[in-house]
Amino acid sequence: MKRLFLHRLLAWKEGKNRKPLLVKGVRQVGKTFLLRAFGEEHFPAYHYLNFEKSPQLCSIFEEDLDPKRILREIGLLQGEKIDPARDLVIFDEIQECPRALTSLKYFCEEMPELHLCGAGSLLGIHLAPLSFPVGKVAIDVLYPMTFEEFLMALDDQKGLNILTESVKGISEGLHQHLWNQLKLYFVVGGMPEAVASFVQEGNLQLVREIQDWLLSAYYADMAKHSGKVNAMHLDRLFRSIPSQLQSSVDGKSPKFRFRGVIPGMSHFSRIAGAIDWLEAAGLVIKIPIIHSANLPLQANVVENRFKLLLFDIGMLGAMSGLSPKVLMGYDYGTHKGFFVENFVAQEFLSRAAQALYCWREKTAEVEFVTEIEGMAAPIEVKSGKQTRSKSLSIFREKYLPKHYFILHASAPQPPHYLPLYLASKLI
Repeated sequence: MKRLFLHRLLAWKEGKNRKPLLVKGVRQVGKTFLLRAFGEEHFPAYHYLNFEKSPQLCSIFEEDLDPKRILREIGLLQGEKIDPARDLVIFDEIQECPRALTSLKYFCEEMPELHLCGAGSLLGIHLAPLSFPVGKVAIDVLYPMTFEEFLMALDDQKGLNILTESVKGISEGLHQHLWNQLKLYFVVGGMPEAVASFVQEGNLQLVREIQDWLLSAYYADMAKHSGKVNAMHLDRLFRSIPSQLQSSVDGKSPKFRFRGVIPGMSHFSRIAGAIDWLEAAGLVIKIPIIHSANLPLQANVVENRFKLLLFDIGMLGAMSGLSPKVLMGYDYGTHKGFFVENFVAQEFLSRAAQALYCWREKTAEVEFVTEIEGMAAPIEVKSGKQTRSKSLSIFREKYLPKHYFILHASAPQPPHYLPLYLASKLI
C-alpha cells in the first residue's frame, strides 16, 4: 500500500546535511513495510536489522560505537558488503537495543554519507534507558493511514480525482461518492493491517476482529513497559476515553474528567504521568483547551484542561462498541460529533500541521483553533449539514480571523464551508 510519507523519505534522502532518520509511530502502523519498500525501490541495496526479532544483534554494539566497525560486522554477519555512499541501512525496533539508538550520534558525526534509518515504537524510544542523541538525528512520525491513503489502497481513482480537483468542481453526486467512502473509513480506520484485510476480503467484521487484536497488543505493551500497577492505571485511563466521549450531550468532545477514572485518584496531578505515558506511546491525541485565541496560542494553555481523542478512528469505533452496520448507517446520534472531531484531528496530525487547540470562552466553543499565516484560525466541526454556528460568530467578532472554516456533511460552499473529507486540505 502506498503511503504519502514516502515523499518525506525521498526529501530526506536527497537533503543536504542529512542526519540519521528516526521514524517513530505506534506498533503496527507500517514503519517496517514502508522503510523496506523505500530501500527496495530507491537504493541499489538495503541492509535490514531487527533488534526485537534477533536480539543477539545487540552484541555488535557492546564493544564500542565506532561506525566503521559496526558496519563491517553487520556486513560479515549478513554475508554482504555495505557501501556507505550508496546503500540504506535500517535499524528496526531500535528501542530494543538502546546502544544502537545512541550510536546514531556517531554515525551522524563520523559517517554522514550513510543513509541510516532507525524505526521503533514511540513508547519504547520514549523509555529508552540510555541518552538520546539529541540534535544528531532527524525525527519523523508515521501516523495511521489518512483518508487519502485509504482511497489509494482501494484504488479509488474517482475519489482521488475529486480530492485533487478544485473544490468548486465537487458536485452533489461526486460529494456523495466521497461521503460514502468516508463512512467506510470511519469503520476501517487507518491501521494498515485492517485496511489490507478490507481490500483483500471486503469483510468489515473481519476488520473489527483485527482491531480488537491490535487493542489487545497495546494492552500487552502497557503491561510490558509499565509494571503491573501502572499497567492497570493505564488500562483504565485508555479504556475511559471512548466512554467519556460518549457521555457528551451535545456531540462535542468534553474536557477530560479525572474523577472516577482510576479509583482513589481524582486530581490531575495524580494521573498526569499516565496521560503523558499514553501520549508518548502515540495512543492518544491531546488537545489543550484555551480560553483566549490571542497569539501565541501555546501561552493560553492550562495544564489540566484538555480533551483526549484516540489515535485512529477505526480503533475508536472498536472501543466504543459501535458495529460496522451502525457506523455505515451514520445513525448513532450525538456520538457522530466526537467521531468527526477525532477524524479531523487525525488528518491534521498526519499532515504535520501546526498545533491544535480547542477554544472555549463562557458558553462558546470552537472545536479547533490553529495558526495560519500568523493568525488564529478557527475550525468548526459539524457531523450534519447544518453550517450555522453561534460560537464561530462570537469568535470572529472578537478576534477578526482572516481564515475560518466550517467542516460539515454537505457539498462544499467555498471558501469557508467545506465537507469533512477535505479537512487535510486546510493546511
